[in-house]
Amino acid sequence: QVQLVESGGGLVQTGGSLKLSCRASGLGLGTYAVAWFRQPPGKEREFVARINRGGSSTYYVSAVRGRFTISRDNAENTAYLQMDDLKSEDTGVYYCAADQRVLLRMTPSDYDYFGQGTQVIVSS
Repeated sequence: QVQLVESGGGLVQTGGSLKLSCRASGLGLGTYAVAWFRQPPGKEREFVARINRGGSSTYYVSAVRGRFTISRDNAENTAYLQMDDLKSEDTGVYYCAADQRVLLRMTPSDYDYFGQGTQVIVSS
């Protein structure tokens, strides 16, 4: 059974940092690109960042570029999202997702697996 389990969410003040983790089981995460999505309250799920299989290429939406860093440790079957200088608009449920295809994809339905999410609340 394939599972992606996120952790590391919580309540943080504006300007603070959090590091999210996404641990995979039931699959070799190194054969998948990994992305992070988020769903703000009352809004649709949106793409945040993606990293390729080997970790050599990353992509970020403009709203988080320069503040968030996506990384991975294939030996640990885990991906990460370091979030710095957090803003209130970063509040939401954060999900990791795995995609076995190579090309950049930013639509949730394009991904093979999703985790259950971890809540991030940024208070001012």
